[in-house]
Amino acid sequence: MRIVVDATPLLLRSAGVKTYTYNWLRYMRRFSGKDTVLAWPYLDVGDEYSHERSIVGRRGTLARLALLHAANSSRLPLLDWLGPRADVFHASHQLMNPPRRGRLTATLYDLTCWLVPETHHPRNVRASRLFAERVMPRAAGLIAISESTRNDAVRILGIPADRIEVIYPGIAEAFFEATPDEARQAAAKYGLAKPYVLFVGTVEPRKNIDALLDGWALLAPALREEFDLVAAGPAGWGDTRTLERLRAGDAGVKYLGYVPERDLPGITAGATVFVYPSLYEGFGLPLGQAMAAGVPAVTSNVSSMPEVVGDAGLLVDPRSPAEIRGAMERLLESRDLRDALASRARLRARRYRWEVCARQSLEYFRKLAG
Repeated sequence: MRIVVDATPLLLRSAGVKTYTYNWLRYMRRFSGKDTVLAWPYLDVGDEYSHERSIVGRRGTLARLALLHAANSSRLPLLDWLGPRADVFHASHQLMNPPRRGRLTATLYDLTCWLVPETHHPRNVRASRLFAERVMPRAAGLIAISESTRNDAVRILGIPADRIEVIYPGIAEAFFEATPDEARQAAAKYGLAKPYVLFVGTVEPRKNIDALLDGWALLAPALREEFDLVAAGPAGWGDTRTLERLRAGDAGVKYLGYVPERDLPGITAGATVFVYPSLYEGFGLPLGQAMAAGVPAVTSNVSSMPEVVGDAGLLVDPRSPAEIRGAMERLLESRDLRDALASRARLRARRYRWEVCARQSLEYFRKLAG
């Protein structure tokens, strides 16, 4: 069987989807056996990637994006002629005119463009809805990265539940294996002298960073003196005032900006508490990463986050700074509670392994291909 994965996200500036695509491809290739797994448009997945740049050079990126544009613009099945032969073709959300030969699949990450469109750039909302209109009805099957996402797709898009397979994404092994020495080295590299509460994510409206900053400001001064709030993640889009608040460094807030993937396990493992008050997530990779590193978490009581964290974290209303403050305070003041949640988090995170994700995905593709 020949599986072709549209790996266009590897050419773009992207966070969670790029991490998913990169690791998913590598692990499916590792466990594919007699099957062939190819990356389109004619990509070789290397040993390292950056969220901030393409995995190929400028010229190669422009050529491949030109091919993507031509395929999307043509009324003809261009990729049936120019693309590789595939028994299963897995389309990215950038491809609006996928090949008609073979079985078509795609991944459902989340339904944010329907549920909280105000947290997305209007261009992303239009593109997501166009993809749902043009591509999803043609798909032989779809992969959802959580039960929450599948339920939303059934309810909002009217997709039959039996056409959607839930396969959780994986967490990089480096987070499971992060050591205290790596945590100390990361803290020294980024100038983190105090114990800290950590947030990881792109600075954009959906991540709800203002509510986190408001909750932090409500903490008792003694706790803000003892701990720092550290935020790691690139600037996204939206109101620049959030970025200005982070960069101002008030009340022990430290903004690291974009942190390369190789440094994230140490930064994460060194945190006393992880806080992720997002307004909506299809899965929430940073939350899973913190769990794998054994860091107790505060996260939102909406969408997939209760499903992902289970009993291994504290759930809050993300629109309530007071609840965010209260949960942080409980954890920062109780070593016993932190230890209990950390143990549960490590155990629960074992279900989110790339090997498991890859094997389940390959079996699903084999079933669809007959």
